[in-house]
Amino acid sequence: MMYLGIDLGGTNIKGGVVDERGAILREASRPTRVEQGPDAIADGIAAVIRELEQGERFAGVGLGCPGTVDDESGEVVCAFNLGLIHYDLRGALEARTGYSIRLGNDANVAALAEASVGAGRGAHSTVVITLGTGVGGGVVLEGRMLTGWTGAASELGHMVIEEGGAECTCGRRGCFEAYASATALIRMTRAAMDAHPDSAMHVVAAENGAVDGRTAFAAKERGDAAAAEVVNAYIRSLASGVTNIINIFFPEVVAFSGGVANQGEALLAPLREEVHRQEFGYRYVKRHARLVKCELGYQSGIIGAALLAK
Repeated sequence: MMYLGIDLGGTNIKGGVVDERGAILREASRPTRVEQGPDAIADGIAAVIRELEQGERFAGVGLGCPGTVDDESGEVVCAFNLGLIHYDLRGALEARTGYSIRLGNDANVAALAEASVGAGRGAHSTVVITLGTGVGGGVVLEGRMLTGWTGAASELGHMVIEEGGAECTCGRRGCFEAYASATALIRMTRAAMDAHPDSAMHVVAAENGAVDGRTAFAAKERGDAAAAEVVNAYIRSLASGVTNIINIFFPEVVAFSGGVANQGEALLAPLREEVHRQEFGYRYVKRHARLVKCELGYQSGIIGAALLAK
């Protein structure tokens, strides 16, 4: 059987035909056209579905969407960046395509994909943490996404790790996201560059054309002490949030995605050491979460949405 997964983003609508093993057979995409309103977004999704059908009907269609969704009713409760507020997306797409779609939060369905056929395949439980513009993620326990009573569970970036700390986009202070996102890492890097005009971070930034999430890591590799302190401070903050997540869920796998995760072992090796130091009962517990990099890249949203339908 074939399933269709849709990854609805603020810029593009991406879709893919996925088989029962989670392999993508063909893909299509088109612009989201947020500025034209909710019905135009639904038209775009329907167009992607029709393009991928090629004369065959799918066994199911799933869709991952930013924000809070209600799979029971088929409603996007609030996806502010898309302008979707209490929008009956299932009804809109059923009228256009004849499919009754399954809805999931985009980070949650991406986590479902990694848990099923990616970094967490075969594991009892998997938590995915995305280190991008913000900090997102999803929790999959024994093959099931944790969505909570309202469908908004697993907002991992919005636990407070420093009371009264840096302001977060959500309006609170001291959130995990405000310290562990790529945005936070760039802010820390720029502050250190201002304080250390002779730092190798200036050279790295000039070579790459901008200050980004790689700047401090690359300068640290060149032996720069100021960059090393930025990286170490970032990892300490990241470890604080990750340890909280492990202490709550004790998953078998914690997998990282997003731009910062592309640092690989330069990030993960010291992170494991710091997390192990803080983890509850580490000396006595015999089984510990494996901290790894995600495997599926941008395809995780498409695959996870299709697996939700499956």
